[in-house]
Amino acid sequence: MKLAKTAALAALLSTTWLLPAWATDLTIGRSSEQSSLDPQFSRTGNNQMTSLMFFERLVAFGPNLEMSPDLAESWEVVDPTTWMIHLRPGVKFSDGSPLTVEDVIYSLERADEVPNSPAPYTDMVSAVDTMEKVDDTTLKITTKAPAPTLMQDIGRVFIISKAASEGKTSEDFSNPATAVGTGPYKLEEWKPGESLTMTANPDFWGKAPEFKDVEIRYISNDAARVAALLSGSVDVIDAVPPQDVKRLDGAEGLHVFSTASGRVIYLGLSMRGDTAPGVTDLDGKPLATNPFKDARVRKAISLMIDRDLIVDRILGGSGVPAGQIAAPALGGYNPDVTPDTPDVAKAKELLTEAGYPNGFGITVSSSNDRFPGDSDLAQALGQMLARGGLKVNGVEALPYSVYSKAASAGDYGAFVFSLGASTPNSAPLLQALLHSYDKERKMGAFNRVRFSDPAYDAALEEALQEFDETKLEASLRELTAMVFAETPIVPLYWQKVHWGLKDGLTIDAGLSEQTLPQDVMSAK
Repeated sequence: MKLAKTAALAALLSTTWLLPAWATDLTIGRSSEQSSLDPQFSRTGNNQMTSLMFFERLVAFGPNLEMSPDLAESWEVVDPTTWMIHLRPGVKFSDGSPLTVEDVIYSLERADEVPNSPAPYTDMVSAVDTMEKVDDTTLKITTKAPAPTLMQDIGRVFIISKAASEGKTSEDFSNPATAVGTGPYKLEEWKPGESLTMTANPDFWGKAPEFKDVEIRYISNDAARVAALLSGSVDVIDAVPPQDVKRLDGAEGLHVFSTASGRVIYLGLSMRGDTAPGVTDLDGKPLATNPFKDARVRKAISLMIDRDLIVDRILGGSGVPAGQIAAPALGGYNPDVTPDTPDVAKAKELLTEAGYPNGFGITVSSSNDRFPGDSDLAQALGQMLARGGLKVNGVEALPYSVYSKAASAGDYGAFVFSLGASTPNSAPLLQALLHSYDKERKMGAFNRVRFSDPAYDAALEEALQEFDETKLEASLRELTAMVFAETPIVPLYWQKVHWGLKDGLTIDAGLSEQTLPQDVMSAK
């Protein structure tokens, strides 16, 4: 098996991350970089994390994904398809201009119109039929059908200034004059591949962040990021590799903060076409049929994987084996849908039933800098699939900035990806990842494998019209059992995540796993 290596040595030898941060109050070493400063360009976690420094949303989600008012001070349901949303008065953008209802309407309308988005916000606004300004602080939204989750859906769309951004491209958001938000910080400069600098927004309506001038340094190499913290050139790092947790926690002047994550790591098996990229016969020739369209094959692959071994050996215990999308802390989690126990004999039996008694060829693809151990995970999966009876032609690991676009375009047959939770229940996860992809109806935006089950779609759509939270969560549990009986994806584990900090600092982080300067504080 081959592993595509990045220039790790070059990253280790680089001295840019060793330079002292003379002009900043806080310096953060971050593992992954955003692909754009346009907050509506991509819903991927690294992009949203950056956007939250400069922009806000109608609602806020706390460390445990609890929802609370943000730019929307309050809202009420007039009838099942009519909502009145009241904006917080007196809010200003970072250029001093006031937030208006027109800015909100513009932002929600633009959310599904951003060109070349690898992970669009389309399904967040799919329920909206019409929007109408009632007065200077009141917005009336009419939905196409009853939409109980409307606020947690549109509440994840970042609100931007119409005056500053209308007619501008995503690339233009690299200019501070375009990247105008209501968030706690103002953009100063983005040096792609290197750093992002910002200063506190003097017009921010909320609690001012403790640190005025902040620099984010992008250090994708794990060893280099750890070394930067140990050397004192950064104050905080995220994505501490599991094998370095004890080392950093025991180092003088440093400590580690750890928490469970709502992010599930999974193996996707593409069902997009009659053939699948990287899937071959035993002679290495492209296979004429796509084996991943057969649920027995998908189940067989799941049975080849030892999740406990992955968590123990690769993650050093920094994970929880998963058999579904929603983590246990989320509404809709079904305790009866458990991770598959490895069973190679059963896997081979299923492959034989599906017409592949001798297996077939497969290439496993992954990022190498999105989450700790992602490239090692891909190698381990390759070994497990080989032991399970497949011919593993190769394992490739690429920088996430390249990899994510290719995965969204359908360039991989078997690929490692992740999905993070950002709301209190599993409804948006089940919709975005597993509903049939439907661009016109704005459904299944993250369904990169193109799994499709009309019965599941119909049941999910019906559930999403339920206003009673208890009944909704019961339906979500039933839907989880229904869809995972087909192994639409192969869940692997939920992450446990770690931050390294200088003593005297603490971070308010949780299931959302975000590394935000406004969440870093002096320890009391």
